Amino acid sequence: MIDVLVVDDDFRVAEINAKYVGKVPGFRVAARAHSAAQALASVQRGTIDLILLDHYLPDQTGLELVHRMREQGHGTDVIMITAAGDVTTVQAAMRLGALHYLVKPFTFAALRTRLDSYAALRRTVDRMGGRGIAGQEQVDRIFSALRTTPAPPSPGLPSGHSEPTTDLICRVLHHADQPLSAHEVAAETGLSRSTAQRYLRHLEQAGRLRLSLRYGDTGRPEHRYAWVAP
Repeated sequence: MIDVLVVDDDFRVAEINAKYVGKVPGFRVAARAHSAAQALASVQRGTIDLILLDHYLPDQTGLELVHRMREQGHGTDVIMITAAGDVTTVQAAMRLGALHYLVKPFTFAALRTRLDSYAALRRTVDRMGGRGIAGQEQVDRIFSALRTTPAPPSPGLPSGHSEPTTDLICRVLHHADQPLSAHEVAAETGLSRSTAQRYLRHLEQAGRLRLSLRYGDTGRPEHRYAWVAP
């Protein structure tokens, strides 16, 4: 099993990411951390193979944490999972040895693709048995193990709908304690109300959400949506 440390300052996001990891064969969540200090403590215990690392942490950035780990001699592998999409941060992550960089919001399929390629990398290196010298063929095999193929779009999505946005809305509804309105979903996701309403309508028609009506003082019902377990 590959032991994973999930690092995100948002407790809810960390839990979602941990559940995603748990769905991929060969991986298990060994620990969660919500700050750089907690993450470093987990790494120092020596039980972590891979870190899924957010960049925006309360005490240090994710890249500052990686730099500190490398200074201390920790070669733990890192996949960045963050909303930081600027080229400077991406380039810095590459220079510090991040194996993948996944921009939020992302789908489970996108994360699984990265985890599968990481597992393939480990298998490739293990098959070589730690030999001191690798020829060009072996080197090419190691590097090719990390290549990923973008996941195809989900069938049935209407024109103008994206899988990451659909997945983001599904995650919000899945973890909600009660049905949500389009306005509440928009506030949770950062989308406009009209965009949220458009996606909610499609998901309800596809049977993934349940629609209910709540009547207020004006007499006009408010549409509220609840997750439907598969």
